[in-house]
Amino acid sequence: MTAIVRTDRLSKSYGAVTALAGVSFECAAGEVVGVLGLNGAGKSTLLRILAGEILPGGGSVSIGGVELGDDARAMRSLVGYLPEEPPLYREMRVRDYLGFVGALNGVARGELPDRIAVVAERVNMDGHLDWVVGELSMGYRKRVGIAQALLHEPDVVLLDEPVSSLDPAEIVGMRELVRSLGGRRTVFTSSHHLREVHETCDSILVLHEGELLAHGSQEELGALADRERIEVEVRGRASEAAGRLPAGVEVVHSGDLGGGVSALTLDLAGTEREDVAAALVGAGFGIRRLEPVRSDLERVFLDLVRGEGGAAGENGP
Repeated sequence: MTAIVRTDRLSKSYGAVTALAGVSFECAAGEVVGVLGLNGAGKSTLLRILAGEILPGGGSVSIGGVELGDDARAMRSLVGYLPEEPPLYREMRVRDYLGFVGALNGVARGELPDRIAVVAERVNMDGHLDWVVGELSMGYRKRVGIAQALLHEPDVVLLDEPVSSLDPAEIVGMRELVRSLGGRRTVFTSSHHLREVHETCDSILVLHEGELLAHGSQEELGALADRERIEVEVRGRASEAAGRLPAGVEVVHSGDLGGGVSALTLDLAGTEREDVAAALVGAGFGIRRLEPVRSDLERVFLDLVRGEGGAAGENGP
């Protein structure tokens, strides 16, 4: 993998509050990377550092081989950034605003009309270039914000909570737009909504209280928990079957299905499936079904932030 974005032991504090604590990762060109975490996890701080908007308290950042401390201007030229609140002048027309931002970002005056037309079509708002920014819906204002981030043709695009404050129809359109930006450029999109990450991203950074708990594809993160849980259907009462399980096996959920059959979802905590089956059969319970639970992203995320992810830190700092 050729890394276009690399951080090493990145840290940042605001007074006594630690926003990032030793965050290290690499991301390849063309990836759509989800930065996932609860509110206050450090997502916005990470994106602001990558954008060159603020400096880290410690550690290093490089984008396209350019170190932040060596040439901040050159690194910022490689990055397009959309904060959670788009940096818009509401009284300007969209075309004029994009021309203003493009000039600030070094786009030659003669190239601006064509560049504006291209990015407006890319974000599906070419019919709104002569609208006043303040008259646009929040969804279209977000699109203007993405357009300004793309004007100077950056290699990396940073989108902080791009679906916040959008209605359901606008959210669907934004997902499609974010997904379409990948491939030609690397995209970071932050969210505390699991569905947004699941729908749009190739890989995921899981942040919690400033620490990187995991980094990998959805399949790789799912593997952190796939081995841990099984579903069992037995003949007998669930409460009685639970009392005959090997030590350390946790009952996550149980219930009676009727007809003398019960179902249990078990967290194995390192115990082998065969040991569970042997314990239940030895206690007189007939097993009708035993199979692994396929983990979803939501459970993996909750396990990680609760400190139950086991190997979660393997891809972290």
